[in-house]
Amino acid sequence: MVTRETLYLKLERNVETQKKEIHLSDLGKLVCADKEILARAKALKVCSFRDETKKRCVVSVMKILEELQKIDSSLEVQNIGEAEVIVERVKAEQKKGPWLWLKIAFVCLICFFGPAFTIMAFHNDIGISDVFERIYEMVMDEPSDGITILEISYSIGLASGIILFFNHIGGRRITKDPTPIEVEMRIYEDQVNNALVETADREGETIDAS
Repeated sequence: MVTRETLYLKLERNVETQKKEIHLSDLGKLVCADKEILARAKALKVCSFRDETKKRCVVSVMKILEELQKIDSSLEVQNIGEAEVIVERVKAEQKKGPWLWLKIAFVCLICFFGPAFTIMAFHNDIGISDVFERIYEMVMDEPSDGITILEISYSIGLASGIILFFNHIGGRRITKDPTPIEVEMRIYEDQVNNALVETADREGETIDAS
């Protein structure tokens, strides 16, 4: 009885590389008891970026399975990863210059003044100053001078709530849980990846089995 070798694949969803020639080892992890088959599988060429204008391609696992069968027709392949892999060719990391720091400063200003304006507009809509004045007069039985313990406590509570919600103080994380921004970014990345795969499939640009 002939024992069939099993090759396990764990393909990534999105792969960034600077290479022109993309091999199977660049797309994820491979495990096989037969070291010779494993080496040949890792060296398997999947796609290439010979056209300098091409920056992205989508590779189907069916194409990979088809090519692996050419290595050994009796090879059993188990894919425990993604069904399609998005391969993006990126430029080599460039040194940080003044333009990069200007962009960072611009984004920081937007992130600061944007939420600040939103909070002020919201407070203006609900008339929170009038509410604080009425509460202060009801409790203290005297008119408010504009800056009371209510405004100070509310400001401290608002800042503390924002820090706890975003789970960061400066560059430090309060807990090990992902922040709401990180969660939304992961959801956004998944949606973008799904859209790229569907678009490539509809346009017939997916590298698939023949």
